[in-house]
Parts: sequence; structure tokens; C-alpha cells
Amino acid sequence: MTISPMQLAQIVWALGQWRVGLLALLLAVFVPIAPARAQALQLNRYCQISQADATRKETLRRAVFEQGDEQARSQYDALVAEHARALENCRNSTWPRDQAVWLRLYPCDLQPGILDAVLDRIANLGYDQVYLEAFYSGTVLLPEADNPTRWPSVVKAAGYENRDLLAEAIAKGRPRGLETYAWVFTLNFGYSYTLNADRQQTLATNGQGQSSYAFATSGASSNSQEVFVDPYSLQAQQDFQVMLKEVAERRPQGILFDYVRYPRGTGINSVASEVADLWIYGDASRNSLLQRAGNYQGQELIRRYISRGYLIDQDLEDVGRLFPNEAEPLWQSRQPSNISGTSPAALRPVLENELWRLAVAHAVQGVVNFLDSAGQLAQQEGLRTGAVFFPGGNRVVGNGFDSRLQYWDRFPTWMTWHPMAYGVCGHTGCILDEIRQVMAVAGPQGGQFVKPAIAGTWGTSIRDRPPLEAQMEAIRQSMPEINSVSHFAYSWQDIEFDNARKFCEL
Repeated sequence: MTISPMQLAQIVWALGQWRVGLLALLLAVFVPIAPARAQALQLNRYCQISQADATRKETLRRAVFEQGDEQARSQYDALVAEHARALENCRNSTWPRDQAVWLRLYPCDLQPGILDAVLDRIANLGYDQVYLEAFYSGTVLLPEADNPTRWPSVVKAAGYENRDLLAEAIAKGRPRGLETYAWVFTLNFGYSYTLNADRQQTLATNGQGQSSYAFATSGASSNSQEVFVDPYSLQAQQDFQVMLKEVAERRPQGILFDYVRYPRGTGINSVASEVADLWIYGDASRNSLLQRAGNYQGQELIRRYISRGYLIDQDLEDVGRLFPNEAEPLWQSRQPSNISGTSPAALRPVLENELWRLAVAHAVQGVVNFLDSAGQLAQQEGLRTGAVFFPGGNRVVGNGFDSRLQYWDRFPTWMTWHPMAYGVCGHTGCILDEIRQVMAVAGPQGGQFVKPAIAGTWGTSIRDRPPLEAQMEAIRQSMPEINSVSHFAYSWQDIEFDNARKFCEL
């Protein structure tokens, strides 16, 4: 009787035996032992290594880390270096020039040889770049003994306080020809951040008096664990910068900023159609908005508009009486219009519309400014930068806007753009449409800084998405000027191994 890898995993699950030894067992199942032999590495059209060569490399890795064979170590290192050279040559002569994969690591990856196995498998699949999660879901990939941030470390097991999984992954990627980028959540600080009693004032707040945490836990958000901060909060900015500097010290190739937006609401909450839907009611954001007034009349009308959600005729009469030396209310982008003599009834809807646009622009600008400051800090550290976004995050929806207010078209072009082209339609058409939308905004130089992210697996369709090679070929034929593509996610391509690593215990 033959037991498949999936059946084996299910048996182990049933027995409740997800422990350290399972990783070695799975490696043995999925990559059988074969005698090492010298041969030239052969890469296919996707720069992927052959199964025979992958088996040869895995055999040597196991001999090194499971048997302590020092002779095998030199052979293993030589083969890893040979593959790195072959991968570089292949990528230099193959479209796209760079091919990246999105990766999450787990505490058990600190076991001897496991991180090596993960990175070997990534290189085997033709990737020369890894986008590694360094700050996500309210945790940070820093050693517990060297973590000055406001977030808990991913690795908290006793005896591993000084192990630096982020630094180790970056270091182990280099000999394999892998460039490692730190992938960080940006305005989504995670649930753990709310446990800091002195940080409650930093949370994004809407006109219903809900913090982003209350909004998420009420079921109005697409993810109950997502907690967004007010981008205008100086405290939130400082906390983020502390984390960013720590990540930068590990010297990744660059930093990619994800969640550069507001919460994605569900149902009616997915559209911001009135001012109370905007996340501008935190103290920092509200005060910054009031400062956009051009005079006292303008400031008072802004105050009344965001407090009530609309103006009444009396408001216009009141501000004229309170500040008689000012001809009319003014704020940023509003030009004097010589409205003297215009009745409040006629003027009110005009000013309401202008204030609505001002409030939306203010919310959007907060996101852009937060990203810009973070990106500049990373660049000062000598790192490349990129922004990750949904092409549909800046949509106009009826009389309102997509609740995320992710106006990626205002993101700096000195960053790389990583549109998540995750369209689901059973073919490549909707995926290409999303990329074309971004390329149209990027202009003639878009091929240099637009680096699409697509979702799927090699060789098979998944979740109504064509195989990766089909998506890649469609992009190459339609937009050959694009020279870099990333794949979400490594976990999709190696499900059993990912689950074993995820649920293992140190």
C-alpha cells in the first residue's frame, strides 16, 4: 500500500504529532534520498532546476544538517554556489529579469537546516528575489532580546531569544543568489498594538466615534485583526520609524510597504459616501484638517461640517457675524470667489461639496505623506523602496469612494510600484486589465518601476486563477516592457511543507 504525502500529513494531524521531527520526515517524503553525483545544472525556460538536481542538493543538505557530514558540507556549498551562478545567468537572459516570491517564515525555521531547505526550494523554482514578511499582523521578525519596538517578536520560544530570523534569512539568501526585501505592513499596526494603553489615541477614528479596532471587531471590516492608525499621528509615525530602522539594520536589499491605505469595509462600509465614513476624526487628523483653513470663517465651517456631516444656512450667517472682517470662508485649494450678496441657501450646497472634496483629499494625503516619510527613511538607510497596492483601491463608487482610499496614483515614482493583480475570472483577461490600468498611469517609464504581483501556483489553476506560467506568458506578450514580476505566495506552492513549518513547535 502506497501512502501519498497528503495522506501522511493527514495521519500525523489526526495523531496530534505536529512536532519538530515532522519537518525532517516531510523533507524525506517529498525529496527522496538519492546518491550525490556530479553533473551540470540544467534550468528550464522558467529558470527552474530539474528534479534530479533538486534531489541531489536536498540529499547533501540532509547529510550536513541531519548527519553532521562535514565532507557533504563542502559539496553542498559548492552545489548551492553553482546553482546561484546558473540562476543569475538564466535570469539575465530570460524574461522577466527578476522573479520574486512572497514568503512568511515561522519560528521552526530556526531549526538546523530548515531555513536552508526553504531557500533552496525557492531558488529551485527560479526565483532570484524574496519578499520576506518582517512586520505583519502585529508582530515583528526581530529577536526577542533585541526588539525595541512596540510589537512582540514572531519568535518567543525559550532559548531562542537571541536568534535573528530576519538577519539569518537575508544572510542565507545571498549565497543562493537571492535578494531579500523586507515586506512590512504600513498603516495596519495589528491587534497587539491596541494592548498599549498609551497608544489608543493613535488609532484611526471615523465620524461614528469608532476606532479602527472597534470597527474591525464589529464585523464591519474585512479582517477583524486589522487595526489601522491615524497617518497624521506623530506617535504612530515614530513607532513605525523605530521598527523600520531595526529592520534596516539587518540590511535587506530594500523595503516594500504594504497596507498603505485605510480599512477595507464590508457591505455598505466598503464605500465612503459621506464625511463620517472617513478616518479623519482622530485628534491628529482632525487638527491637521482644521489647519488647512485659510481664515477663521473657513476653519469654523470645517469644524461644523465634520462635526455634523453637513451645513445649514445658519452656519454661513454665523461665521459672517463671528468674523465680519473676512469676506468669505477660505481653505486650501479654495480661491476667493467674490460671493458677497449670495444667499446662504444658494451658497451652502456649493461649500458643502467643496468641504467634502477637501475632507477626502485630506484623508488621502495622510496616507501618501506617511508612505513618503517612511520611504525617505528607508532610502536614507541605503535601501530600495516599493509600495504594494490594489489597482482598484482608488475607485470612485457611485457618489463615493472605495473605503480603502488607496490613491496609488499619488505614490512617489521613485519607489517601485507593486500592483496586486489578483483578478479572478477564470482567465488572464482581468489580471491583464488591472496591470494595464497601472501602466497607463505610470506612463512610458512604467516598465522600469511597475512590478506586478500575481497569485497562483505553477502547473495548475487555483481559485479560478490560471497557472503562473499562463499568467506570466500573457503579461510578457501584452507588456514586454515590464521586467519584474512577483508571485503570491510561496505557501501556495508548497502547502504541506508550509503547514508543517507553521504548526511545528520549537
